[in-house]
Amino acid sequence: MMSPPRRRPGARRACDEQGSTLLLTIFYCFLGLTIVMLVASATTLYLERKRLFTVADGAALAGAEAWPLDAVRIDGDRLEFDLRDDDVRRAAADYLATAATDLDEVELVRAASDDGRTATVTLRSVWRAPLSTELVPLIVPIEVTVTARSVFH
Repeated sequence: MMSPPRRRPGARRACDEQGSTLLLTIFYCFLGLTIVMLVASATTLYLERKRLFTVADGAALAGAEAWPLDAVRIDGDRLEFDLRDDDVRRAAADYLATAATDLDEVELVRAASDDGRTATVTLRSVWRAPLSTELVPLIVPIEVTVTARSVFH
């Protein structure tokens, strides 16, 4: 009678571990896709904030130059003027109405002149995630504050 063929000791172990690398591969693919998604979302959030900052910068500049001509006075050898809050707010709102932007829900939070020479503008917008998942919030509010000063030379 013939005895069954003898197996090598390592052959059975290799057969028992089959499939364990499949779970690791699935996990690492999921982890890699999650990291790529988070980096892409963070990048779009950063770019959206920079775009809002650019719009706010233009609104602050418009507000800083919103002084009326009758507010200019001569003080020695210098020209002086006073910015008024309502002029700054009106100029910033007019700028936002005409500015070409595709930002979502841009809101003028504050436009004022604290010292009569500097215009401070605060804008608020919302960022919407390009990929909606449980890991990344769908909507994040963004707020930026910019100051600008008009100076005579």
